[in-house]
Amino acid sequence: MDSAHYVDGSGAVDARYLAFLETVSTLRPSLHRYCARMTGSVMDGEDVVQEALIEAYRKLDQFDDSRPLKPWLFRIAHNRCIDFLRRKGVRDEAEAAAPVPEAVSPTEPATLGIGKAVEQLVATLPPKERACVLLKDVFDYSLEEIAELVDSTVGGVKAALNRGRAKLASSPAPSHPTRSADPELVRIMQLYVDRFNRRDWDGVRELISADARLNVADRFAGEFGDAPYFFNYDNWPWPWRLALGEVDGEPVLIILQRGADTWTSYSAIRMNVAGQKIEGIMDYIHCPWLIQAAESVSVAGIS
Repeated sequence: MDSAHYVDGSGAVDARYLAFLETVSTLRPSLHRYCARMTGSVMDGEDVVQEALIEAYRKLDQFDDSRPLKPWLFRIAHNRCIDFLRRKGVRDEAEAAAPVPEAVSPTEPATLGIGKAVEQLVATLPPKERACVLLKDVFDYSLEEIAELVDSTVGGVKAALNRGRAKLASSPAPSHPTRSADPELVRIMQLYVDRFNRRDWDGVRELISADARLNVADRFAGEFGDAPYFFNYDNWPWPWRLALGEVDGEPVLIILQRGADTWTSYSAIRMNVAGQKIEGIMDYIHCPWLIQAAESVSVAGIS
């Protein structure tokens, strides 16, 4: 298989890539869980998962199918997380922060326990320690498996676990402070919500720049004008609406699904605004695990 693009000329995801996604569908939530904790954001984490899966799809001819698929995907995702942290310029700063001795205990250190408490705290750790604690204490990989995933040795993994656990033991509970939202972004997002909920598609288009980029995770990546975006929303098989909200302190649009007697948060949409126009939309409607993995979700105006 060659390294075919995952989208066709119109920006739609091709059938071969969709078939690949179906084969790894059971692994998606755990891949996202890992990447979300490594990047510190459920939405950044999903973006990294998307990049990792595209890379894996292009490298399928290199995969030894006599070996398990999950560790191979995790290694690709881990490397993409490190690339993300490098782009953010946080890796060197984090690696230099709060150093502790490199000494390795002769016995395997005790675990901290499993659950969201550990997951929420790991974002305070340097990337290698963060990865080792997640892979051992949350995903229960062996020391040998972790060493292969993070390109280290068993001794290096033990040292990173010791350092990470020592820091976590004295760490305060983390918090996600609300980010200061640009008033212009909030104004345009509210107009977008109002018009979208009325199905006023012409009114919505007026808010979007002519060369705006649209990424509907797992379905489309390209120019907004090339996508049957509103048509697809009109054809969803369940009642839905949008609302302003926040996910882990970041202002977003929340996609709401109607249940038996109330609206519930289903997924989210990120939006970039410049010059009083929307220039980028990242829609995660096909990634409901994003909301489930978030530490905090707030929604305005549900009724």
